[in-house]
Amino acid sequence: MTARLEGRVAVITGASRGIGAAVAKRFAREGAEVVLVARTVGGLEEVDDAIRTEGGKAATLVPLDMVDYPALDRLGGVIADRLGRLDILVGNAGILGGLRPTGHFPPDEWERVMAVNVTANWRLIRCFDALLRASDAGRATFVTSGAATMTIPYWGAYAASKAALESMVRIYAAEVTKTNLRVNLLDPGIVRTRMRAEAMPGEDPMTLPHPDDITGSFVDLASPDWQKNGEVVRAY
Repeated sequence: MTARLEGRVAVITGASRGIGAAVAKRFAREGAEVVLVARTVGGLEEVDDAIRTEGGKAATLVPLDMVDYPALDRLGGVIADRLGRLDILVGNAGILGGLRPTGHFPPDEWERVMAVNVTANWRLIRCFDALLRASDAGRATFVTSGAATMTIPYWGAYAASKAALESMVRIYAAEVTKTNLRVNLLDPGIVRTRMRAEAMPGEDPMTLPHPDDITGSFVDLASPDWQKNGEVVRAY
């Protein structure tokens, strides 16, 4: 069977653990050359080691904080110079920011949730738009959550950030309709991640799907044959 992402170049944020790490390894198995972005150098190196152990091409590792906007701005130029192209963007990095009454969030905590979950993804769009449009089949996927459309007490910061992300991404998708670029949102559902454990500390994580179980949906949205645009795709 032919690898579905053979020869494609993909950037994945939040790639040092959880869903991002699982997607990075799956993309590599599908033949993609992956650029992994995250804060944790050790985690990135572990993902790279796993990719090479499975016979994949060594990943390009980019250790940076998603709110280091000047570094994000430079990333597009670096990828253009080093790899010459970009076919796939997965905006996966996100934070919960704690759960509390809406009026009780410390301003710096609220602002960081918005910075990581919304503004950083806008910076990625701004940075990579030209490269993705230049691809023969550019594909951008941004990770959302059911919290964006649900009314759940104490989830104010995270839910508001995902609602804003969905609105921004849908508008971007509408703007690229007449190009080869397809832009979508993916809701992974309830998955065994550190963020889920932070939100639900009493839950048995072994009862939840592993991040590896949902990577097929990411491959679908990243594939050249995917034609839907501006959709919220659910992996469950």
